[in-house]
Amino acid sequence: MLSDEPPYARMALPYFLAKEIPQAQLVTGSDKYLAKLRVERRIGARVARVDGKQRIVHLDGGDTIAFDTLLIATGSSPARLPIPGADGPHVHTLWTLQDALGLLESAKGTRPSAVMVGAGFIGLIVLNALHKLGWKLTVVETEGRILPRMLDRRGADAAEAWLRAHGVGVYTGCGVRTIDGVRKKTLHLSDGQTLRADMVILSTGIRPNVGFLKGSGVRIDSGVVIDAHARTNVAGIYAAGDVAQGPDLLGGPSTVHAVQPTAVDHGRIAGANMAGQVRAYAGSLRINILDIAGLHCTSFGRWQETADITTVWNAGRPVYRKFVWEGTRLVGGIMLGPVEDTTMLTDVGMLKGLIQARVELGAWKHYLNERPWDLRRAYVASGAAGRLLAHTTVGAPSVARGFQFTNQRPPSKAGEHHTTLVKTKPRKFDKLPRTPTPGIYKAPVAPQKKAEH
Repeated sequence: MLSDEPPYARMALPYFLAKEIPQAQLVTGSDKYLAKLRVERRIGARVARVDGKQRIVHLDGGDTIAFDTLLIATGSSPARLPIPGADGPHVHTLWTLQDALGLLESAKGTRPSAVMVGAGFIGLIVLNALHKLGWKLTVVETEGRILPRMLDRRGADAAEAWLRAHGVGVYTGCGVRTIDGVRKKTLHLSDGQTLRADMVILSTGIRPNVGFLKGSGVRIDSGVVIDAHARTNVAGIYAAGDVAQGPDLLGGPSTVHAVQPTAVDHGRIAGANMAGQVRAYAGSLRINILDIAGLHCTSFGRWQETADITTVWNAGRPVYRKFVWEGTRLVGGIMLGPVEDTTMLTDVGMLKGLIQARVELGAWKHYLNERPWDLRRAYVASGAAGRLLAHTTVGAPSVARGFQFTNQRPPSKAGEHHTTLVKTKPRKFDKLPRTPTPGIYKAPVAPQKKAEH
């Protein structure tokens, strides 16, 4: 294993930044664990180039390593815009653990205020973590709405209004021309406005880490192009994760889906095929799930299409659902609302499952057009759960990974509600309160007062 960083969960960095978990809990594989798996580790090593014909990896220190099979899982890096002052002090990206530590160091001794440049998925994940700490936050986005690659106009407008109601400044349709100052930063916007803050956080996109593959023979487009078996065009070389451009579950050209579920699936398929099994991948699904100060936003698949859609909308709360159809199949969707109306329900998972299973819903399409808040019946009746097993399981019993934070083991003792949950029908089923409709007729949510820090 060649890596310039020790193994840790980059997806967990926002929780570390928000001081919800300790740094030690980011670790995904200790030295002892990796040694048990007989993994030879070269932590801190960087690959200078790959010789695909000779099957040799050249390290930047001059060492070489021969290989039979090679997995490229180099991920991506943040793209820095060519803005004067963007490389100055107290201007940060947040992509690595060192980035997070640097940002926290910048915040010492201040009542932090920050301007986020870029209001995409990654930028708002960072914003959510800092909002939990009570920072004064402003976000700037060059496009006409926030989350332009995750939400349509209605969803984005609702999210922007929510942010403003929770004390976050939002500037869309303008860019940053220059960044001045040392301890106190001044940002000059393209529309003539200026913003001041203690620090600037750049979230202006990512690029796959493929520079070291020049001359390797590996085909590169938007990322490293792979087939359904995670193979590149060079025999014995595979790719997975943010760096890989693979099949799309819903058809069309191969694509880079830089999200954790796709990386996990890529890794599972690549590992199996590298080990001599034959495992094919149906393709990845575009998935976005985001918390914005208590407003949960999700979108899946071809959410941006408008030809055949079902929508439900409560502007005051807000709650928004959009289902995108191709015939009687769901191929995309958006769910947005307070947590109790979205991710605290099973509906989000069932919408994703119906899209991922690619089931024909037949007459259930009419049912969902009439009752878009009741995905449960359509999900159960269509057999989507059974079809998903082929996509989400490996065909064999799971084996414990062997690595847990501080060696903790999951509890195995059944709780007091276990029997009620697993029985076909609880004794008092008919007396249980009905599940409320998800936010459609509820009152607006009042903004919470921000904690003082």
